[in-house]
Formats: sequence, C-alpha cells, structure tokens
Amino acid sequence: MKIGILLCDDAGGRILRRHGTSSDMFQTLLAGRGLTFRTFDVVNMQFPDSIHDCEGWLLTGSRFDAYSDEPFVLQLGDFIRDVYAASVPMVGICFGHQIIAHALGGHVEKFEGGRAVGFQTYQFDDLGEIHANALHQDQVITAPDDARLIGSSSFCKNAALVYGNKALTMQPHPEFSNEIIASYLEALRGRPGYPDALMDDAAAQLDRPIDADRIADQIADFFTKSRGR
Repeated sequence: MKIGILLCDDAGGRILRRHGTSSDMFQTLLAGRGLTFRTFDVVNMQFPDSIHDCEGWLLTGSRFDAYSDEPFVLQLGDFIRDVYAASVPMVGICFGHQIIAHALGGHVEKFEGGRAVGFQTYQFDDLGEIHANALHQDQVITAPDDARLIGSSSFCKNAALVYGNKALTMQPHPEFSNEIIASYLEALRGRPGYPDALMDDAAAQLDRPIDADRIADQIADFFTKSRGR
C-alpha cells in the first residue's frame, strides 16, 4: 500500500543531521508492515497533484499552529477536506492530529496547562496503557462531530481520535524514539516556554521504554483495514 507522507515541517540543524526528516522517522517506524512511501514537502508548498496519488496519507508534526493563516496550513486544510470527502484514509500525528480536527470542525488552541515534553502515559481503547513521547502545547480542545475519542491522558483529554475508516489521529509522537527526544531536549533547552524543571523531568525519563511498535501496528492496521485489505 502506497502512503503519501505530507511533511509539515522543515526542521533542520542537529535534529536533521542526527535523525533525518520526519518522513525518515515515520518510514523507520512503519518499516516491515507492507507499506511503501512517497514524501510531499507541503510546508514548502509541494502538494500532491491529486488526493488519489497515494492510497493513504500521513500528516506529520510541525512547529506551526493548525489554526494559523500560513499558506501551506490553509491549503492543507482544503486537501484534508477533499481527502475526507473521498474516504481516502488519513493518519495524523501531533500537528497532523490537530489540523485534521481543525479542518473538520473541531477546535484547537494552546492548552492553558502548559506543554507536554517527553515521556507520557495514555489510555487507548484498543491498546490499553500506552507510553509514548510527546512535544506540544496546542491540543484538540473540542473534537469534530464525526470523531470518536479512543485515547486520553491526564494531560491531554483528546489524545487520540478515529473518524470511522477515514482517519486515525493522535497527539503523541510514536516516531520519536528516546534518542530523538534527547536531541530535542538539547535543542530546545533554554528557549522561552521550556522551563528547566520541565526539561529536567523529561530528561530524567529518557530511559523509560515506549510502545512505538504497538502504535506502529495500529497505524498500519488502520491503513490496510480501511482499504479492505
């Protein structure tokens, strides 16, 4: 099954040098599960010619806000609505989770409770307790009418949503290994909004195991089952 990865950020520097792009991270995460990939650099306005260029779409994280007026964000919202109307399956991660919700009538904003950085614990309907890394302040505050809540945490109520067989979205980053999060901690430490206490707590949990493979299986199963495979 051919999956189009919609690359929603152009993060560079040490993260890119050490770990590759977000597309590289997802291809590593989902390797060996019967999927092939093509990347579209939508943050730089390189969009697919058609919503049918691939059999499914995966939307990555981003430093941008899902509700911003950035040109790529506005065009991506239109693309999401077209994909959804045609029932081509989508998976959205972090920003991808947020912009799918925003595009389909939900409400996204900066969470008054602050940021999540690093190791988090979630309860998923199908998977039970899940541990994964996160990096966000924006949250889906109100889910769209079509969405069903399937995952939450004490910090993030709408942490995972499913829209029938059309979309699966989640706030955590299954593609972020502990090594990748360690690089983000190094890059972000000292910046406004990232207090030392928050970063120290995240650093102290870098050796805790995460459930990336279980989430990867869920993503691959969603893509294939939504196509009747």
